[in-house]
Amino acid sequence: MEGKNQTVLTEFILLGFSDLSKLQSLLFLVFLATYILTVLGNIGIIITIRTDHRLHTPMYFFLTNLSFIDFCYSTTITPNTLASFLVEGKSISLIGCATQLCCSAMLATAECFLLAVMAYDRYVAICNPLLYTVVMTRRVRIQLMTSVYIGGLVHSLIQAGSVFSLSFCGPNEINHFYCDAPPMLKLSCSYTFLNEIVLSIFSSFVTTLPMLVIILSYSHIISAILRIHSAEGRRKAFSTCTSHFVTVTLFFGTIIIMYVIPNSSFSQNNDRVVSLVYTVIIPMVNPMIYSLRNNDVKEALRKIIVKKLIF
Repeated sequence: MEGKNQTVLTEFILLGFSDLSKLQSLLFLVFLATYILTVLGNIGIIITIRTDHRLHTPMYFFLTNLSFIDFCYSTTITPNTLASFLVEGKSISLIGCATQLCCSAMLATAECFLLAVMAYDRYVAICNPLLYTVVMTRRVRIQLMTSVYIGGLVHSLIQAGSVFSLSFCGPNEINHFYCDAPPMLKLSCSYTFLNEIVLSIFSSFVTTLPMLVIILSYSHIISAILRIHSAEGRRKAFSTCTSHFVTVTLFFGTIIIMYVIPNSSFSQNNDRVVSLVYTVIIPMVNPMIYSLRNNDVKEALRKIIVKKLIF
């Protein structure tokens, strides 16, 4: 770098989907519809659970937090992406980029940990039903959720520190639709090998640890369900886990592809598509998965709708 003047960047250009210039209007409508469904679905789940006293159980307490995280996660990314379809200069300040990376990393990590907590909740409910209310007390639930959010915050600070401790001298174009660690590292003019290792290690940790909890929980759950003699009993037990299992598969599958598999295996365009799944699609799909497959939630929603129509 000797003899060269370096300019420290103060803003970045999010390329987003600018390579699909002919589809900008269509993409705007698709993202807008997706975001509206995400907001309505997740806020609807929260209101439904808070309104119906029959749903004031540990399982629905965690589901409320999942909906809250999904709503915040989508709101952190999608509105900015929508604006990028309407504005020519898709710029974001350095502080704005750091804030978006911190928030998205915190919420993604919190969701990883929360899915593990939900798996443990199902393990206690199915394998130790008589002790369920004793084990999953209100105090325990609050402690678990506090740990989930603290874990997300710590990991987000590590990610942000790994990225923004580097120098950015140019170019400033991020080949992504939001500020994420992998594409940001590619822009740095610093030596990034150690930062990439730190990012990979901690990302692997926050995916592997919850996955181990989920695998262990489900191995006990499946074993307990297979010991149930009646077919109806087995069906009911499986039905309480199906929605969570589908959510886990979708979320962890995309997270592993994005952060754990080496970058050389995928192009940046593939990274963008995978990111689209877990930042935009999954927050929209989760309320549908839990409401359409859950008779208690459907019944509570039906009562709210009928009550609104009458009054």
